[in-house]
Amino acid sequence: MTGRRRLGSIGLVAIVALSFATIATAKLPGDEGAMMRMLACEGEGVRMEVYVPLAVAGHGMRAGQTVAGYYALDLTDANKGKPLEPVRVTMSADKKTVIVDQYTRGLPPTHVPVGGGTVDFDQRFAKSAKCGPFQSQDPNFGN
Repeated sequence: MTGRRRLGSIGLVAIVALSFATIATAKLPGDEGAMMRMLACEGEGVRMEVYVPLAVAGHGMRAGQTVAGYYALDLTDANKGKPLEPVRVTMSADKKTVIVDQYTRGLPPTHVPVGGGTVDFDQRFAKSAKCGPFQSQDPNFGN
C-alpha cells in the first residue's frame, strides 16, 4: 500500500507542477494584439464601433493603408449582446473616407467620412448610423 501511495503522491506532484508550468508560459497578447476604438457610431437602439491595432492608432493611418480590425455591433438594448467581427479598415487615398469592409458577412463596404457623418453599415440593424470623426472616442464629437 505504501508503494501505491508514494506513486500517487508523485503523480499528484507532477500534475501540479505541470499545471503551474502551463500557467507560467501562457502569454498575454502584446502590442500586436491590443486594439483601440477609432470610430463610434449610434443608430436607433444600436451602437457600432470600429477598432484598429493600437500600433496603427498611435501613428494614424496612412493614405491607402488597410489594416485588420474589429467591428462591434452593440445590440445590448435588444438583449443580443456585443459581438466582434473581423473587418478590413482602409484609409482612402485622399484621406477623406474610412472604408470598413465587413468581408466575413459579405456586406458591401461602408464608406465613413473621416470627419463623421451618417452611414448604413447593415440593412437589418445599423441603418442611418450617426458616426463621429475617425480617431474620436465620442460619436457626438463636435456636434
